[in-house]
Amino acid sequence: MSAQKRRFLEGSSSAPTFIGAESVFVGNIRGAGPFVVSGEVHGDGEIAGGLTLSATGTWNGFVQAEQAIVAGKITGGLCVRDKLEIGYTAVIHGRVSARTIAIAKGAIVDGEIEVTSGLPVDEFEEKRDGKA
Repeated sequence: MSAQKRRFLEGSSSAPTFIGAESVFVGNIRGAGPFVVSGEVHGDGEIAGGLTLSATGTWNGFVQAEQAIVAGKITGGLCVRDKLEIGYTAVIHGRVSARTIAIAKGAIVDGEIEVTSGLPVDEFEEKRDGKA
């Protein structure tokens, strides 16, 4: 039996910062990460670690992160220095840039997509039932 593939942020060693469902954060965020957002953020983000935006999460502003998994909604754009995974429930309005990008079938990206490594965008079929 083969081992299940794991998402790249699951192996993080530091405790995450959570913005819980039904919570609203207004203002810019800067931190080392990892960050898990299930609520709402209104402001820009500068995260020197991983970001997980769950299916219930929304981010209104421009976000920069080292790595990211996006299953929620971003309005404003996203710049990821390493790996970006966009889940099938994701809706992104704005420019998206990352070293490598994997997009699930069903995800919506309304804006320019730039892969800085020059590799093609990897498309996949989500098999995790919307879990981010």
